[in-house]
Amino acid sequence: ITMMLREEGWGVHHKRIERLWRQEGLNVPGKQPQRHRLWLNDSSCVGLRPQHRDHVWSHNFVFNRTDVSRPVPMLTLIDEFTRECLASAVSRRLISEDVLERLSDLFIQRGTPDDIRLDHGPEFTAHRVQGWRENAGVKTLVIKPSSPWENSSIESFNPKLRDEFLNREIFDTLLQAWVLIEPWRVH
Repeated sequence: ITMMLREEGWGVHHKRIERLWRQEGLNVPGKQPQRHRLWLNDSSCVGLRPQHRDHVWSHNFVFNRTDVSRPVPMLTLIDEFTRECLASAVSRRLISEDVLERLSDLFIQRGTPDDIRLDHGPEFTAHRVQGWRENAGVKTLVIKPSSPWENSSIESFNPKLRDEFLNREIFDTLLQAWVLIEPWRVH
């Protein structure tokens, strides 16, 4: 809320907002402890630290629902060095062809990254997707199953997407979600 008020031009301190929340009987989120990054010296998936723009990209899925409780998966793709959201895709069902389409558009616009960090989702590990990435000359960094901390950049971005966008909007249709996600991503 403090961030939203500051974006609107209000010069407020976070402690004032917390005090107002308490007066209204709302729960104030606790302060999150700072954590050190987990970087290893070897060439493991976790150890590869992004050195420059377009060095390492990460992608993952976020799931939401429309007003009538139909699932809406969203593909998010970020540059780990700049923390920029490069692309997003919304569909009723996202498959490997959707991932390839989004990646190919980005490769044309920005060039190919050195590495792409991903999890074991079938959309990312399909033979067609793996072959396409190899032909493009992109190395794949696959995180271990049930180890989201190895993909910390995208796992940190997705809750921000949820807090700043998905929890604020009610989507009646898939088209509405598709139209609204792009201006938020650019912002």
